Amino acid sequence: MNKLDLSRHQDRIFPKILRRQAQENGDTRFLVTDALTVNFAEADLLTDRLATGLSAMGLKKGGRIALYMGSRPEMILLTLAANKLGAAWVPVNTDYKGDWLVDTLQRSRGDILITDHDHLARVTDLASKYKAPALVVLDAAGSVLPDGAISYEALAAHEPLVSDYADLDYADTCAILWTSGTTGKSKGAMQNYNGWIRAITTGASPLFDSQPGDIIFCVLPLFNAAAWVTCVYRALIEGIPCVIEPRYSVTTFWPRLKHFGATQTFVIGAMGVYLWNAEPQQDDADNPLRVAQIVPFPPDKWTAFEKRFGLRLIRSGLGQSECQLVMNQSGLPESVPVYALGVPPADLEIQLCDDDGKPVPDGEPGEICVRPLEPNILFNGYFDAPEATAAAFRGEFFLTGDLARRDPESGAYFFVDRKKDALRRAGRNISTMEVEGVVRRHPAVADVAAFGIPSEEIDSEHELKLNVALLPGESLSAEQLCDFIAANAPYYFVPRYIDFVDALPYTPTNKVQKFVLREQGVSAATWDQ
Repeated sequence: MNKLDLSRHQDRIFPKILRRQAQENGDTRFLVTDALTVNFAEADLLTDRLATGLSAMGLKKGGRIALYMGSRPEMILLTLAANKLGAAWVPVNTDYKGDWLVDTLQRSRGDILITDHDHLARVTDLASKYKAPALVVLDAAGSVLPDGAISYEALAAHEPLVSDYADLDYADTCAILWTSGTTGKSKGAMQNYNGWIRAITTGASPLFDSQPGDIIFCVLPLFNAAAWVTCVYRALIEGIPCVIEPRYSVTTFWPRLKHFGATQTFVIGAMGVYLWNAEPQQDDADNPLRVAQIVPFPPDKWTAFEKRFGLRLIRSGLGQSECQLVMNQSGLPESVPVYALGVPPADLEIQLCDDDGKPVPDGEPGEICVRPLEPNILFNGYFDAPEATAAAFRGEFFLTGDLARRDPESGAYFFVDRKKDALRRAGRNISTMEVEGVVRRHPAVADVAAFGIPSEEIDSEHELKLNVALLPGESLSAEQLCDFIAANAPYYFVPRYIDFVDALPYTPTNKVQKFVLREQGVSAATWDQ
């Protein structure tokens, strides 16, 4: 282990960090799989070779590589190689295909597209709609390469790059992450080095509190920002190994974790719930895992999960692509509920504001507005979208789009909803997330989306609408559903409008596109209370 002191801004550059780990901690494993183990010294040399190869293909400072591949160490090495040239990397979700994939690749404007054998066919099938300026393929031995494409092995066969990285700055854009596109067209958030590193040194590292011998187990896909903050980049900064699993599986999670002797992990909420719901085994606690972060996780299962699996759960917080660390629970007393967002770090000012930009009283929901107190805390703007960037700010404050309440006693903040999903009805602010939670408890309901329809009487208010998908073979009337809601929730959770639908519109990342539902509005077939 070699936790680096990155208090100097000039040290907060990934190529410099890798070089330091190679010099001070070179024999320690960095990236680990069944088939491949790369220590820090090898990673530095390999990325130097890859950087020369990318340069020979025309990649320059300010350029971009687009990565459309499964999770593997080579993807991480390629991102570091691009950064060594002053270029940025753009991960493309491997669930994307067809027109969605074409649109994302075109808007990424990659100078080079890098894919693997498993995803090459999707790329070549799009040749009539999208043609990459240059193409690199991993596992090329099993592929028929398109004209002009080269293999990863050929890229790595170049002489190593020699550079002192003097032309790189901690404010430089090093990656572009595409937002999910749930509230409109996805946007590419331009990440700077400092944004990533701050989220780790101020947020993730203190929470995980790594010890000698710790090994990170990464099961998140590498197009997910959390995989880099909690796993990959944290391993780089702390000088510890990171296991890269190609995919998450509830049935193989524990055996694989034991196989590698991993002591730390991060998973999203659904993954943790699947682990909890699996049939209990007598040896559930017989595993090397010391700490885990599951975001979000049901608070009523928190202590039981820790006891069953013999580990410590880490409290969460709030982060976004645009501001990797907004809040966490570092330093808060244990009496604060585990589901709190926490408080902002010292380098941020937070206000909860209404639609007019005025601060709301404690206990009332307001949009989380963030003002950085130090440079290069926020993202560098949305790629090729200056109007969207401008719209995301009110003066010096970045508008997160998340609603929260502040508890006056503890000072902790609690999540309410996404602003575009929440609505005001009959003078009350309603969380659509809470409404959906009630509706999903009905045994006939498979899926639901709650959203607002503008009120005809009051411009500032909305009527509540539900789009409901039922389980196969089930029947349910609008009146029966309203009776169920009234019996299990406040009366103002009962909607005015209901549409029963076959399915909801989802993004390829399985998030409901509520803007599509709002545009559809109500029709003659919509039930109206």
